[in-house]
Amino acid sequence: MTPVDVVILAAGKGTRMKSKTPKVLHPLSGRPLVLYSVEAAAQVSSRVPVLVVGHAENEVRTAVGDRVRYATQAEQLGTGHAVAQARTLLEGQSDHVIVIYGDMPLLRAETLQALYAAQCSSAGPFTMLTQITLNPRGFGRIVRDAAGSVLAIVEEADATPEQKAIQEVNLGIYCFRADWLWGHLDQIPLSAKGEYYLTDLVAIAVGQGEQITAITLDDPLEAIGINTRVHLAEAEAALRQRINRELMRSGVTMMDPAATYIHPGVQIGRDTLILPNTIIEGPTVIGEDCVIGPNTVIRASHIADGCEVRSSVVEDSRLDQGVRVGPFARLRRGAHLEEDVYMGNFGEVKGSRLGRGVKMGHFSYVGDADVGEETNIGAGAITCNYDGVDKHPTTIGKRVFVGSSTMLVAPLTLGDGARTGAGSVVTRDVPADTLVYGVPAKPKKLPESEDS
Repeated sequence: MTPVDVVILAAGKGTRMKSKTPKVLHPLSGRPLVLYSVEAAAQVSSRVPVLVVGHAENEVRTAVGDRVRYATQAEQLGTGHAVAQARTLLEGQSDHVIVIYGDMPLLRAETLQALYAAQCSSAGPFTMLTQITLNPRGFGRIVRDAAGSVLAIVEEADATPEQKAIQEVNLGIYCFRADWLWGHLDQIPLSAKGEYYLTDLVAIAVGQGEQITAITLDDPLEAIGINTRVHLAEAEAALRQRINRELMRSGVTMMDPAATYIHPGVQIGRDTLILPNTIIEGPTVIGEDCVIGPNTVIRASHIADGCEVRSSVVEDSRLDQGVRVGPFARLRRGAHLEEDVYMGNFGEVKGSRLGRGVKMGHFSYVGDADVGEETNIGAGAITCNYDGVDKHPTTIGKRVFVGSSTMLVAPLTLGDGARTGAGSVVTRDVPADTLVYGVPAKPKKLPESEDS
């Protein structure tokens, strides 16, 4: 971490996205684009980055919050004008300023560190990041002299056929000596389009006899900038590839990484198998020796070691060790399945705890309930927790047997060892070791020999 200032440019409209949503707020793996740049900046510098906002400023501020300091570009008059809006906050505060963009989400903090280190070793006023590519994607070309020194940046629209053939492009990422930057921004000329381009600082520096340093990006995926939804899809694929590769290197098995969708920040333990068409969104933690998928969605959940979740949806839930779920089950917010719970196909649990060793049959629903250990919930059993106005709790004790197609009308308590007959509608509390059946269910005291 270094005391360098980072300016993130995020004021543009992004008209090529063809969207009501500001470009930097379009989601990439579940998070707004701009947050990737904010987090990269936070990893590079000990100083809070400056985010230059303009179009849809309030929406961007709401999404980013207090992670940054804000500078407003009321009129979008080019990149040079955008950086100038940060002058009041930054001039005289640090020795160097890094400039990046809010629509380049794959740029690594390690790359920015290398850029900063190169500038610290240079006598020139700034260092720029370039890429060698056969697909220039509209970036300006780097023009060098015979000795290899940077002479100019030529924008694609202004380039001659010979210049368009140049394979080295400018990525628009710079590390400036701060005193030189603030002293020369006002010298940028107004372009024919009525804008001030940061790239013109190259010509200004060269005209003063200064040496410009350029370092080449090693990983072409980092250079993906988002201007269209096609670019967004490319970035999504590249980020997925990066995440999956790191997880596999750490000991996770993926049958088909190209069909596995895992968001940043997800943690997965060694020897866990992820099957195809699985989506795992953060913040999620999955333990070791699990089997997840296929065709499974997991969001913001904690799954312990040795669990199986097959063809199911798990949201804001907790699964303790050895839990088996699915296929075609759904766990909604607040579900907690303790050790060795089995939840069958087409079951649903919401806001409930299933104690250790509970078996929940298929086509059952448990909502707003607390279920004791080793209880069996038969097929088609339902906790009727909602009366049209309020939600009500159901408490089920240990070693209870809930017969198939039982309706448990909450609020309701079933004592330890209670049983319900198939098709019962239970409207009153059931004492321990008592059998109830019928509509409405009526009790029958179990003989002592059946008290197990």
